[in-house]
Amino acid sequence: MTLDGLEAAVDASVGPTERARRKFKINVNRYADDFVVTGVSKDILEQKVLPAVKQFLAVRGLELSEEKTRVTHIADGFDFLGQNVRKYAGKLLIKPANKSVKALLEKVRKFVRQHMSATQRNLIVQLNPVIRGWAMYHRHVVSKSHFTSVDAHIWRLLWKWAMRRHPTKGAGWVKHKYFRVEGNRTWAFTARSQAHGVTRLFRAAAVPIVRHVKVRGQANPFDPAWSSYFARRRTTIDD
Repeated sequence: MTLDGLEAAVDASVGPTERARRKFKINVNRYADDFVVTGVSKDILEQKVLPAVKQFLAVRGLELSEEKTRVTHIADGFDFLGQNVRKYAGKLLIKPANKSVKALLEKVRKFVRQHMSATQRNLIVQLNPVIRGWAMYHRHVVSKSHFTSVDAHIWRLLWKWAMRRHPTKGAGWVKHKYFRVEGNRTWAFTARSQAHGVTRLFRAAAVPIVRHVKVRGQANPFDPAWSSYFARRRTTIDD
């Protein structure tokens, strides 16, 4: 709420008219206390927008984080909310940020190391929400290759986990105990028991990529006239 009005302050920094804002291609994207301002040139952002933002924050007793604030070209890209935004040969692509991928794998790696004595089922039950949550967050952007890479890395961690539990057993024995054939997958990390049935490791690559469709600017979820619109959106997204 403290940052409400930031958009107006940024717009005013380049001129009082809508024509000026279109000319300099000024746009503000904000989520909670994170925001990105885009503009037509580095000079506009540094000389007009940045001072206006600093002044806006100063009135509210705030200041920009020097560590997190930078002006960059879209061809070089930037990270925002765990995703990397960058243009490749003029085409804008949004992908999971490298920091986000590394954080996930480090979390999984640490958990696996700390649970060397856990049962296979308990390990899977603990890992599945972590993998699923990360994949669902990134399912609206260009993530398929990242999902596949993450799954492969996690598989290698689990293979090492299984081999270390049985140092005197061969690779064939370990594979038979911990990995199953499921469809066209011959190395599915799956636990079976009479009490719990089948417990499968969740794969990030199983999450379909579904492009996010922006909500119409005039749409109001509290206005009955828009009920059919939001109902169609829910049906499309759920499908």
